[in-house]
Amino acid sequence: MLDVKEIRRHFSIYESEKKLCYLDSAASALKLKESNEALNKYLEHNGTNVHRGVYKLSYEATLAYEETREVVANFLNAKTEEIVYTRGATEALNMTALLYGMKYLNEGDEVISSELEHHSSLMPWLKVATLKKAKMQYVPLASDSRITVENFKKVLSKKTKVVCLTHVSNVLGYITPIKEIIKLAHEVGAVVVVDGAQGAPHLKVDVKDLDCDFYCFSAHKLCGPTGVGILYGKKSILDNLDPLYYGGDMADQVYLDKMTYKDTPYKFEAGTMMIGEVIALKEAILFLEKVGLENIQKHEEYLKDLALKELKQIPNVIIYNENVETGIIAFNIKNTHPHDAASVYDKNNVCLRAGHHCALPVIRHLQCVGTLRASFYLYNDEEDVKKFVEATKEAAKFFEIFM
Repeated sequence: MLDVKEIRRHFSIYESEKKLCYLDSAASALKLKESNEALNKYLEHNGTNVHRGVYKLSYEATLAYEETREVVANFLNAKTEEIVYTRGATEALNMTALLYGMKYLNEGDEVISSELEHHSSLMPWLKVATLKKAKMQYVPLASDSRITVENFKKVLSKKTKVVCLTHVSNVLGYITPIKEIIKLAHEVGAVVVVDGAQGAPHLKVDVKDLDCDFYCFSAHKLCGPTGVGILYGKKSILDNLDPLYYGGDMADQVYLDKMTYKDTPYKFEAGTMMIGEVIALKEAILFLEKVGLENIQKHEEYLKDLALKELKQIPNVIIYNENVETGIIAFNIKNTHPHDAASVYDKNNVCLRAGHHCALPVIRHLQCVGTLRASFYLYNDEEDVKKFVEATKEAAKFFEIFM
């Protein structure tokens, strides 16, 4: 078990919100004190641009900015030149579809996705496939709503050019057997884009071991700042892609009739980037690595198991992912809209998500209007589970009169 009391000392919100029971980390994690301090330090004591100035302050900002790239590369077991800064996982996933899909997809090609995808993973490929007259294929979900290797094989073909799948479902918390799927996809010459928004904060990710072609995630789910994302791409692929944005720092030579770009990854980072936020991300990753991703995963599973054991005993509670291996629980109160039920949790200072979670296809698959979602992270403890369970009992009892 993690020392949650010690961990919470690194999150200032627990100093001001004494009764906080935060169970919405799948949406956005609480912000690490050291990460906030790094951002504020840059804003208050530096504030200069990177890669441009030859003076001391600019050099120091550039050094800190590039140190984060090294930390991210080590975090993923990648090369530094394979790490592209973006403004979030959404932009990273969109860039991948626009950069790779628009160049390499052709009419009649197939893109494999699934009903478990976040809109940010699915929508870009829907758009690109439409523009390029390619076809979308979807992995049939198993009886428990999981992606399985066997079902993936049913849609894989020689026409498959791209596979874009979630590493961990943001609704049901299931871990995709992504390594096995990547191996099969590569056998037919397809590239694999992994939505790691829920994977990177909770699992030890090794992109070389997975052999994925692209891996995307955001800083704010790793206890870092908003507005920063990471696009990992194999250098051999990135080198052959043109930039999406033009101007500023990505330019090498510009003439009136032609232009050249900087090398990977800088050609994908146009204009003034979110410098302070990038610097702050470094602190968040170092903290998570110090605690240990494996330790965090075990801690989340422990709390999830405690909560599920109690939830199963509460009448009129519908659980959609009883056998989940991560810290996400998707559930509903019978015959109750999740937004209505969420008001009871809010009254009890329990913060959780209610709605479709930016993943409407899986909500339709579950045949509901939305779900309640509790998600545990490293700063949660048994007392949070107790508060969550008690609030669920209260909600179930209150809405029973409407059944």
